[in-house]
Amino acid sequence: MNGLTPEQLAGYSCKRDIINRNGLVLVPANTPLAAGHFHLLINHGVDWNTYEFEPPRVQTNETLVTKASETIRGMFQLIRDEKRIPLEEINQSILPTIYQATDFPNLFSVLSGLQAKDDYTYRHNIGVGVISTLIGKWLQLNADDLSLLSTAATLHDVGKIHITDDILNKPGKYTEQEYEIMKKHTIFGYEIIMNSPNVSPRMALVALQHHEREDGSGYPYGIKGDQIDYYSKIVAVADIFHAMTSKRVYKDAMPFYLVVRQMQGGGFGELDPAICSLFIRRMMELAIGNDVMLTDGRQGTIKAVNPFDLVNPLIEMDGGSYVDLSQNTDVNIVALVG
Repeated sequence: MNGLTPEQLAGYSCKRDIINRNGLVLVPANTPLAAGHFHLLINHGVDWNTYEFEPPRVQTNETLVTKASETIRGMFQLIRDEKRIPLEEINQSILPTIYQATDFPNLFSVLSGLQAKDDYTYRHNIGVGVISTLIGKWLQLNADDLSLLSTAATLHDVGKIHITDDILNKPGKYTEQEYEIMKKHTIFGYEIIMNSPNVSPRMALVALQHHEREDGSGYPYGIKGDQIDYYSKIVAVADIFHAMTSKRVYKDAMPFYLVVRQMQGGGFGELDPAICSLFIRRMMELAIGNDVMLTDGRQGTIKAVNPFDLVNPLIEMDGGSYVDLSQNTDVNIVALVG
């Protein structure tokens, strides 16, 4: 029992999911609490005094990711010069930051922290590392497996150190020849990691396979299904999500809800359905309590996620009425607002 009032708990986060009597997640673990969360808990008859809370953390996800992005830039330069993966340095300076960034996720902190505001190339590696680590935690990987996955995800694009800047940063669409060159970053990454001492070959597979797809439509080899390493499938989900929700030199960021809809519908190629479904479900749970704009111009707050229609949640509108997007197909979410 903590005995604190909603005013005293504002900004605090719970160490575990807060659920109602039916097992529905109302507030995901580690989500900073706002007034709307307490209204939700009261409506569901949940006594928050039975939960344990932690005070707000000083650093934000954006601060952590920016710091790690600057560090990985130096790491990649070292890899280019010494032609080896500095695994110990990565374990000491990058992984702790990635883990910390996943310790207190809410949807706004995830999205704002991971958006590429400066150099997409380096922030993308950290973004994919953070998202893959979140997925690994949701899959309940043990500590050693999670460390391997996090490192592999952070190094998934290391082969791009052998792609020229004029291609990496091209503001327009690639020519067919340029695209073929870009695709070789998967093979370059595999070779760099395999030629480094004391680095797991599974990390090399992730670098090689993160653009492969379940239906064989990916590259570099067009393999499918069980031919693709499980960690490569996790990183593929993280890679697509971060890439599509980030602003790059040649395109604007795609809205969060449009990305998850297309991921669910195979719009970016066939992803592992179990991993993709878990990712979308947990990300939508992180959105509970966030304000959204609807296509009809109204604003509301996400109150619950339909487990059978993840991307169409229950919205409480200004004034207290509710709109169930899974039942009302004429209205959709345009964007998160905050």
